[in-house]
Amino acid sequence: MFRRAFWFTTGVAAGVWATTKVNRTLNKLTPESLALQAADRAVIAGRRVKLFALDVADGMAHREAALKDALGLSAPEPEPGHRALPGQRPQAALGRQYPKHHTYNSTNSTRKEDH
Repeated sequence: MFRRAFWFTTGVAAGVWATTKVNRTLNKLTPESLALQAADRAVIAGRRVKLFALDVADGMAHREAALKDALGLSAPEPEPGHRALPGQRPQAALGRQYPKHHTYNSTNSTRKEDH
């Protein structure tokens, strides 16, 4: 009798294990689950592409710096007390200027070529 109870219990345990395994596999193959898996993999692939692009940009910056040093194009660092000159002011800050061959007529606000 113990022998039958042992095999009965073993059979029930194997059946529960197999049923659980099949149900988990079927749940993984539902459309919603497949969509979530695809989205997760797309996010992971996007992160990998971003990391690759950052590595490439970093490598390009290092290579550019090495080439500039090799060609002597790197700008010398300014002295601690040395002030750099300011950049050129934009044209808009200087006011609107018209070319010499155009005149501005204030009565009808049109430009006319002066020949």
